[in-house]
Amino acid sequence: MSERGAATVLTVAMAGVLLLVGAATGVVGAIVVAHRRAQAAADLSALAAATALVGGGGLDHPGRDPCSAAAEVAEANDAALAGCWVEGREVLVEVRVGGPRWLGQDRDLAAQARAGPDSAAR
Repeated sequence: MSERGAATVLTVAMAGVLLLVGAATGVVGAIVVAHRRAQAAADLSALAAATALVGGGGLDHPGRDPCSAAAEVAEANDAALAGCWVEGREVLVEVRVGGPRWLGQDRDLAAQARAGPDSAAR
């Protein structure tokens, strides 16, 4: 029985495994990047909402609604405002960004952030 071509079969199998591992690594990397984008958008949206809440909406927007300020900043960062809650002098926001649509990953990524005055200033 000849073993001719056995190395070719092994090489093709190993190339397939490496391709699968590479694709999985790419999906994980894309998920991490999307989550970082979501968290940055949530942080910036919460800060904008807290600024609007304390009346610092700026010259163009005096006395803005905190949640509309958060939605505007989220949209500017390619995210969608999924929730906005005002709790006293603090604002909690949740944003969603589109995640990668590879290898069965079909969900959007969400992040939350809270902003308000320093607890020592209360």
